[in-house]
Amino acid sequence: QVQLVESGGGLVQAGGSLRLSCAASGFTFGRYAMGWVRQAPGKKREFVAIISWRGVRADYVDSVKGRFTISRDNNRKTVYLQMNSLKPEDTAVYYCAAKIMYDGSLEYDYWGQGTQVTVSS
Repeated sequence: QVQLVESGGGLVQAGGSLRLSCAASGFTFGRYAMGWVRQAPGKKREFVAIISWRGVRADYVDSVKGRFTISRDNNRKTVYLQMNSLKPEDTAVYYCAAKIMYDGSLEYDYWGQGTQVTVSS
């Protein structure tokens, strides 16, 4: 049974930081690219970041470059999203997701349940 369980969301003031974690199980974690996708109220899901299966390559949506960092620990089967200098427009539900293909699409094989991030101004 595949599971992706996110944690680390919460309420933070603008300029603050949060670190999201996503623990994976039920599939060969080290063979999948891992991504973070977010969905703000009333908006479509948006690609945030992706990291390759060995962690060598990472890409980000322009709006978070320089503020967010994606990383992974294949031994722990966990992917992280370090979010710094948070802005109110970063408020969204953040989803962890896994896929074989490394690309910026929203086509993922597995999804987590999401964790809420709220940034107050």
